Amino acid sequence: MSHIEKSEQFNLDNIRRQVSEIRTRSAEEQTGDHQAGDINAYARQIAEQFREDNQTPAIIIGQYRLFEFLSLLAVGLAVLFFQIMPGAHPFLTEAAVTIALCGLAIVFLQVADAYQIPILRAPHRFPHRILASWVAAFAVMALALLPFDLNHIYSIRVLGIWFAAGAVFLAVARAVFAYGIRHWARNGVMERRAVIVGGGEPAKELIRALEHQPDNDIRICGIFDDRGEKRSPVMVAGYPKLGTVAELVEFARLTRVDMLIIALPISAEDRILQLLRKLWVLPVDIRLAAHANKLRFRPRAYSHVGAVPMLDIFNKPIRDWDGVAKRVFDVFFSLLALCLLWPIMLGAAIAVKTTSKGPVFFMQKRHGFNNEIIKVFKFRSMYTNMSDPTARNAVTKNDPRVTPVGRFIRKTSIDELPQLFNVLLGSLSLVGPRPHAVLAASHNRVYADVVEGYFARHRVKPGVTGWAQINGWRGEIDSDDKIKFRTAYDLYYIENWSLFFDLKILFLTPFRLLNTENAY
Repeated sequence: MSHIEKSEQFNLDNIRRQVSEIRTRSAEEQTGDHQAGDINAYARQIAEQFREDNQTPAIIIGQYRLFEFLSLLAVGLAVLFFQIMPGAHPFLTEAAVTIALCGLAIVFLQVADAYQIPILRAPHRFPHRILASWVAAFAVMALALLPFDLNHIYSIRVLGIWFAAGAVFLAVARAVFAYGIRHWARNGVMERRAVIVGGGEPAKELIRALEHQPDNDIRICGIFDDRGEKRSPVMVAGYPKLGTVAELVEFARLTRVDMLIIALPISAEDRILQLLRKLWVLPVDIRLAAHANKLRFRPRAYSHVGAVPMLDIFNKPIRDWDGVAKRVFDVFFSLLALCLLWPIMLGAAIAVKTTSKGPVFFMQKRHGFNNEIIKVFKFRSMYTNMSDPTARNAVTKNDPRVTPVGRFIRKTSIDELPQLFNVLLGSLSLVGPRPHAVLAASHNRVYADVVEGYFARHRVKPGVTGWAQINGWRGEIDSDDKIKFRTAYDLYYIENWSLFFDLKILFLTPFRLLNTENAY
């Protein structure tokens, strides 16, 4: 390895080592940038064009995989239904074999990479992969049934008809889906939206490399760079420079960006780390373009956009089908909780309404996913004329603003139960970092000024309960350490999320709520 390669290898290792440190600290200037919350008018106009949610390729491919399985199953069952000779073969046995064979076909198609975008976009160029997968599924099933005498379990004639019908279906369905992919790509329905960080010649080379990909699904939204026009022109390869990196943080919160691509050489270690300290709080993939680096690592070190190599720095948490699974989890368990807890909620509502003047519910603005402002429902626990929607003044022990009923429902966390409706509406998750009021503060300092990297807890949806809460970090925040520990537990949850972790937190919540020491 040459001296230059050794130097670049050292720089890359150093960057990766320091990435873990960035997760627990963020530059002070990032906090100030967020508070400024200002981007230029042109960048805001571009952001408005990309506010609508898009479907990522992973989601659409997953949906098509399910469609293909169900369709092949329907074809197989239809052949059985119309071709079967009564009494010749047990229908349930043949149906079970049909289901298993469809599952095998999907597995072989996956192994053959037949669900990759290039193959789905142009199936006529890869018919051998599709047909070979279909043949392999039948061959494996035939071998598995040989010891049981295949002809007594499944009609050879019916099997042949299904093989032919399934092959025709795969050819036609994939041709139609290929047209759909091309149409969705043109209309922006199925795309990954990217922002280039860094300008000049490196950004130009990266954009050209991406545009030359025949199956490119990347939509470049713009370029952000701190350097002046002499080193970073206002237009690079036909794309405008929309602002500085500080403005990018706000831009990414106004629009739906999937990926930030840093167009800098690995040797620019200090600059890359400076950028990451600002950008890691965003719920996006962060990649370092590696197409122009002379040093080449093992293939597993890279992800690719087409043939353009990227080094993964940060990944968006709870992405694609993980997000779908978490949403199903939220809806199922929140409906279950409402079915079980509605008598308690009804009793609380009656108690709140009859013991003090004012509405039953209290709505408060809080920070949600990606720092969006959401309205959270709670049972009212304060006297109406003393309520504090901003939460600038935290509730303390024996607080005179809290009603007698409010004191009880706060200690038992019954006041939080209406947030189950927030979960159904989609602004909250059942489990996640607890949402804090927009102006919540510790010793007259907003939390972002107390904890570096505080906004990174907003990379996922906030939750009704969370890892910090079941570990005792709930109630009044009367010291800087309390919000620091809460944030540390929240970041641990984000980095280690799984459905099992959510289930564990949900199960432990009722038991941990018995400790009311810090709940006023």
